[in-house]
Amino acid sequence: MKQTYDVVIAGAGPAGLSAGIYTGRALLKTLVLEKGMPGGQILLTDIIENYPGFPEAVSSFSLAEGFKSQALKFGCEIIQDEIKKIEKTGNIWTVTTLEKEFSARGLIIATGSSHRKLDVHGERQFTGKGVSYCATCDGAFFRDKVIAVVGGGSYALTEALFLTRFAKKVIVIHRRNQFRAEKVLLARAKDNEKIEFMLDSVVREIKGEQKVGSAKILNKINKKESEIEIEGIFVSVGMVPNTDIVKGLVDLNDKGEIIVTKNMATSEQGIFAAGDVTDACSNQVATAVGAGVEAGLAVNKYIEEDK
Repeated sequence: MKQTYDVVIAGAGPAGLSAGIYTGRALLKTLVLEKGMPGGQILLTDIIENYPGFPEAVSSFSLAEGFKSQALKFGCEIIQDEIKKIEKTGNIWTVTTLEKEFSARGLIIATGSSHRKLDVHGERQFTGKGVSYCATCDGAFFRDKVIAVVGGGSYALTEALFLTRFAKKVIVIHRRNQFRAEKVLLARAKDNEKIEFMLDSVVREIKGEQKVGSAKILNKINKKESEIEIEGIFVSVGMVPNTDIVKGLVDLNDKGEIIVTKNMATSEQGIFAAGDVTDACSNQVATAVGAGVEAGLAVNKYIEEDK
């Protein structure tokens, strides 16, 4: 039997839960669907230093629990399930999951993003056997080992710094000689004696037998290949928006992100979007929260005007 709500929110990360807080406060019957654990990508980070209001930093788990508790306090229902299909009949949306069907007058897509892959030989073969995309998940398995981190953004350097708690040495492999990372993170990484840098370099192949044992590296300047011995490699080369459930339903840009207006409306009436899945947010918790709030306010206005 189909369950009816005013709003269904896809995703229980900072954007989705922030939207739920506002739709809940508006007394809209709200369902948040999340296929994983509430909290989203922030759960893959150890601590968060740049979220306003926490000058001494805050653990990602504590922040995620705070978002969840506040959404529940204002009446949101949170269900762990995966959305398979979204359809519209008149002005009502039907959301089909693995388990059930739900209907709603408004939708908010806050499904976030997933880690981009290197797409090199050996990556898939050794995923879980030395190849990882999450330092906080797997870092402790690499105690006293030599490992690599691929990437040059803030997330990559955050991962590298975290991994120095366990590893004997962390080699940061970056395809440029300049970093996009926050200056404070870059300074910390350069000051850390456990971190080495291979710049203007890309991974060509990940090698090993039962697990990762080495990686082939190409220097983009002199075109020379080298092979480094490592026992783990952490991939941090950006994110890919999770838009599979809305492909063909709303307009996407050339990066696959949902195109939204300033009030987080998509090209399809009744669907709003927020957070990393959109073209309007940098991959920051604070911007995801702000976009979620805007989407929550906008869907409330849409439902009020559609009565």
